[in-house]
Amino acid sequence: MSDCLLMNNGVNNGLKLITLNVIKMKNENVESHDQHKRREFLKSAAVSAAGFMIVPRHILGGKGYLAPSDKLMVAGIGVGGKGRSDLRHFYESGKAEIAYLCDVDDRQSVESRERFPKAKYYTDWREMLEKEHKHIDAVSVSTPDHTHAVSALAAMQLGKHVYVQKPMTHDIFEARVLTEAAKKYKVVTQMGNQGASGDGVRQLVEWYDAGVIGDVHTVKCWTNRPVWPQGIPWSTEKPPVPKGLNWDLWLGTAPYKDYVDNLIPGSWRGWWDYGTGALGDLGCHLMEAPFRVLDLQYATDVQASVGSVYVAFGKRGFFPDSCPPSSSATLTFPKTKKTKGPIQFHWMDGGIKPERPEELGANELFGDGNSGILFEGTKGKMMASEYAANPRLLPLSRNEEVKVKQKLDRVPGGADGHYAQWVEGCIAGYGNKELSASFDKSGPLTEAVLMANLAIRVADIPKPRTNRRGFDYPGANTKLEWDYKDMKVTNYDEANQYVKREYRSGWSLGV
Repeated sequence: MSDCLLMNNGVNNGLKLITLNVIKMKNENVESHDQHKRREFLKSAAVSAAGFMIVPRHILGGKGYLAPSDKLMVAGIGVGGKGRSDLRHFYESGKAEIAYLCDVDDRQSVESRERFPKAKYYTDWREMLEKEHKHIDAVSVSTPDHTHAVSALAAMQLGKHVYVQKPMTHDIFEARVLTEAAKKYKVVTQMGNQGASGDGVRQLVEWYDAGVIGDVHTVKCWTNRPVWPQGIPWSTEKPPVPKGLNWDLWLGTAPYKDYVDNLIPGSWRGWWDYGTGALGDLGCHLMEAPFRVLDLQYATDVQASVGSVYVAFGKRGFFPDSCPPSSSATLTFPKTKKTKGPIQFHWMDGGIKPERPEELGANELFGDGNSGILFEGTKGKMMASEYAANPRLLPLSRNEEVKVKQKLDRVPGGADGHYAQWVEGCIAGYGNKELSASFDKSGPLTEAVLMANLAIRVADIPKPRTNRRGFDYPGANTKLEWDYKDMKVTNYDEANQYVKREYRSGWSLGV
C-alpha cells in the first residue's frame, strides 16, 4: 500500500502530491521488520546537504503528525545580535533543529555558525529559500527593520511558519500585508516581543477584568531609549566596506548609500531608512500590555512633538535621515468592549517621563527607572516595568491588600517561554495553539507604533515661512486623523509618504 505525503516544491510550482511506498505499520506497540524498513526509508529521504538525517515536518504534513525526530527545522535570517539569541532559545526548547543560517555579515554570524556547525550557511536569504525551501519548516527573521517584511512574506508564501523580531515591519502597509498573509497562507506566526508571554501582562489583565482600578481612560508609556545616536547628520566619510560584509544586500530595500562606519550592528535603529527609532525598539515591548489589557486595535488620531538639535545660536539643525533625539506622541483609541470611552495613549522617549502619580511615594521607583507603563483608571492606578514585568497596584500598599483569583494560564517559562511557545505552535500546526504575539495581535500593535512614528516624522519637517525669514514646523501643530481601513491620514497628506515607502529597484514585497 502507499501513503500520500505533501511536499512544497517551490514558490510558483505550488504543492505536489508525491506518492511514496511506505510500509504500513502493523502493530504500533511492537517493534517490527516493517517499522524498521519505514524508519530506514525516512532516513534515506532526509536532507543530506544540510548534514541532518531528519525529514522536515512540512513534508510529512497532516494535522498533528510529528516527524520521527519531533524537531522543527528552522532557518535563521539575520543570525548575529538578537538573531543569535533567538536561535539559541529555539534550540534550547529541545524541539527545534537550526538547519540553515543566513546573514549578510560574516563577522556578526561567527558565533551562530560555531554554535550550529551542521547548519548550512548562506549570505542571501533569497538564494537560501530558493534552494532549501523543501527542507525548511519555519523561518526566524532578525534583520534590521527595513528588511523584515520582504523576507518574512517570501517565507510565508512558501508555507513556512515565521518568527519576526519587533517591530514586525518598518511601514504600516507592510504590517497590514503580513497580518493578512498569516491568515491567507495559514502559517504560525510570532513577533519577538517576549514580554507578551510573561506573567506580568496576565496579572494586569486579571486585575483590570476584576475591576480593581475601575475604567481606564489614560495610559502612559516611557523609555530612556534611544541609547544610540539620533538627531545627527549622515557621515560624509567614505571608508571601505569591511571584509565579510555584503553592503548591497544589507541595504536591501533601502535607497543606495555609500557605506559608513558606526551603523552596524545596532545604530541603524536611529536612521529612518533602516530603523524605526526608540518607538520601534521598545514600543512593542511597552505598548503590548495596554493592548491586551484594554483590547485596543486601531487608533483614530495621533499628534507628536520632538526634541530639537541646535547647531548654532538660534539655528536649528535639519537632519531628515535621522530620528529625533527625543519625542512624545499621543494616540486616541476608540472605546472598546473593555472600556467605557476612548483611551488617551501617551508615549515618551529620550528620557522624558510623565508626571509621577500622586499615589507613588517620593522615594519609590517609577516604572523600572528607565522605562515603564502606567494605567490610570477611575478607581485607581497600576504600573509595570519594561515587558510588563513587576506589575504593581498604586499605592504599593494595595498589593498586599488586593487578592484576585488567577484566571489566565501562564506560559511555561514566562517571557523566555515565548520562543518555545512558537516552536510548539509550529509543530501543532496553524490554528491548533494560541500564541502570545501571533500576527493577528502583533499587526495592530505594530501599526500603532508606526502610526506614532508618522506624527514624529512630520513634526520634524520644516517649511519656509511665507512672510518672514526662518521656518515653521506645521506637522508639529497638527493632529493626524487616521483612516485605518484605507491606511491613510485624511487631513495631512504629507504624512502618507511614510505609510508605504518605495523600495529600491530590484526589491519587491511580492503582493
